Amino acid sequence: MLNETYRAMLDHKSVIRETFMYGKQRAAEIGYENVFDYSLGNPSVPCPDKFTKAMQTLLAEEEPVALHGYCPSQGDPGFRTAVAAHLAKTFGLPYEQKDIFPTTGAAGAIAHAIRAVTKPGDEVLTFAPYFPEYGPYVEGTGAVLKVVPPQAPAFQPNLDAFEEMLTENVTCVLINTPNNPTGVVYSAETLSRLADILTEKSKVFGHNIFLVSDEPYRDIAFDGKKVPYPAAFYPHTLTCFSFSKSLSLPGERLGYVAVRPGCEGEDVLVDMMAQISRFTGHNCPPSIIQKATAECLDVTSDLSVYETNMDLLYDKLTELGFEVERPGGTFYIFPKALEEDANAFCLKAREFDLLLVPSDTFGVKGYVRFAYCIDTEKVKRSLPALEKLAAAYR
Repeated sequence: MLNETYRAMLDHKSVIRETFMYGKQRAAEIGYENVFDYSLGNPSVPCPDKFTKAMQTLLAEEEPVALHGYCPSQGDPGFRTAVAAHLAKTFGLPYEQKDIFPTTGAAGAIAHAIRAVTKPGDEVLTFAPYFPEYGPYVEGTGAVLKVVPPQAPAFQPNLDAFEEMLTENVTCVLINTPNNPTGVVYSAETLSRLADILTEKSKVFGHNIFLVSDEPYRDIAFDGKKVPYPAAFYPHTLTCFSFSKSLSLPGERLGYVAVRPGCEGEDVLVDMMAQISRFTGHNCPPSIIQKATAECLDVTSDLSVYETNMDLLYDKLTELGFEVERPGGTFYIFPKALEEDANAFCLKAREFDLLLVPSDTFGVKGYVRFAYCIDTEKVKRSLPALEKLAAAYR
């Protein structure tokens, strides 16, 4: 008998992926260069040379049986040690090897982190707009995802509504900064107040509320600013990171959970996640990718192109009268649609071969997401199409 839960998911396919596939079909009809596909957050810059050379060296010099063999359930020790040292140096917190659990990207990190600090029936709070896959990640644990309503147009977390929704059933709060889909960076003031609320409510309820911080875009920050590090504000934080964006390695599926020193359960959480991996089929990311990435923690891809692309789009959107918050990071921008129905607006945009994603999929009405991780030249060529789209609403 087929599992009806997963069969039902076939009727709720990703709007992002559907739009991307439409773009491939349209490109076959009129040429790739004529389709302005802003649907999918797939990095458009190459990985650093240092990573490629590290891979080549490992393959040329390491003994194959050892190189390609199983690593411990907790991950490659060298990778874990290197990540802990990098975090300690970068953020001034005394991370150690025991605090790091390698995962298959940030998705694997979030899935393990939430399983480790919830039980079926517990509530997990997140803030709209949010990455839509949070729903399946949380539901797969048996916990229940509750969404705090948005605070437009700045899209900092709505902490007044959050405080009202923070009941004793909540054991975990899931945040994402810099944020997909808005590009907004949660401010130090926001994170400080969030930490104060969590600390106060934890005392009232008699149990610590964990903060799971999803940070794959941490290294893509604009205007020379640093992204505030949530774990620096609240001790019971599990940081989920991915090298998909910082090193442009989405297909290699490598990330980690970092257990903040001083967190409840610090000495057992990584071992717990290794046990979780046994029944989820996770069983560690590939050994060679862990080893190569451990040599590259002090570099990133050339991420400057994303700020260039953002400036081009932000300037044009504001010139055309769109209501839009200037992103502080990521490779997303989130303007308000020119009609109430974002889905209808995105269908209208397709008439000009502009492929956008409606905000409904992110838990918000009336906005659209541009994923501007495409060639800068193509961004420039898309601007006349954007002008035509805006003119259609005058």
